[in-house]
Amino acid sequence: MTEGAFCSTCFQTAHRIVSPQCDRCGVPLENEALGGTQNCCAACHAHPPVWRSARAAFVYDAWSRRLILPLKYSDHTENAAVLARHMAVAAQDLLEKVTLVVPVPLYRTRLWKRRYNQAGLMAQGVARLAELPCAVDALQRVRPTKALARLSAGEREQEMTQAIQVRKGRDTLIRGQAVLLVDDVLTTGSTATACTLALMKAGAASVDILVAARTGRVDEQNPRFVQE
Repeated sequence: MTEGAFCSTCFQTAHRIVSPQCDRCGVPLENEALGGTQNCCAACHAHPPVWRSARAAFVYDAWSRRLILPLKYSDHTENAAVLARHMAVAAQDLLEKVTLVVPVPLYRTRLWKRRYNQAGLMAQGVARLAELPCAVDALQRVRPTKALARLSAGEREQEMTQAIQVRKGRDTLIRGQAVLLVDDVLTTGSTATACTLALMKAGAASVDILVAARTGRVDEQNPRFVQE
C-alpha cells in the first residue's frame, strides 16, 4: 500500500509532531515541563502570536521536504491529498472548533506560472475530510513579495506588511467565522501573521493555523517569531 510516492513503511520514519508541542505555534517541545501550565513555548509566552493556536503534521526536514517540495515546485499535486490526511489528524482538536477553512494565497503572477496554489489544494483536502466549507479565494496577495526562504525574520515581517488582504466582497463570508488558515510550512510566522491580521480585520472570530510542516527549535528561541 502506498501514499503517493511513499510506501507505508516510509511513513514510519516520518518525524510527526505530536504532544508535547507548543499549543500556540506548533513547535515540538522536548518535554511537557517546557510548555508549562499553558502548554506554550518560551517564545510564544514572551510574544504571543496574533492567531489562537497552530498545528503541524510533520517537522520540516529532509523527509517532509520529499513530499512538500515536489508539490510546490514540480506539479506533484497528488501529494496535497496525502499531506491533507496527515494534517487533519494533527489538527483533530482544532477541526472541532473551526467553521471555515482558508488557504494562504499566492500572488497572481506566481499562481499563473504554477497553475495551482499548493496551500489551496491542501485546504480543500482538509475541508473535505472535516466536512467544512473552504473559501479558496478569500485572501489575496495585493503585491508581489520576495521569496522568504533566505530572508531574516525581521526582513520577512517587513516584506509581508500589508501584502495580504481579504478579497473584495469576501468579508461577509469571513465575518464571525472561526477560520482555519492552511499553508505548507510555518517558519517565522510572518506570512501567517499577515493573513491572520487581514482575517481579523475582516471580522473573523478567531484564526488557527494548520501546516504540513513546522521548522524546529531555531524559531522557538526567536523573539521575532511574531508581530510585535
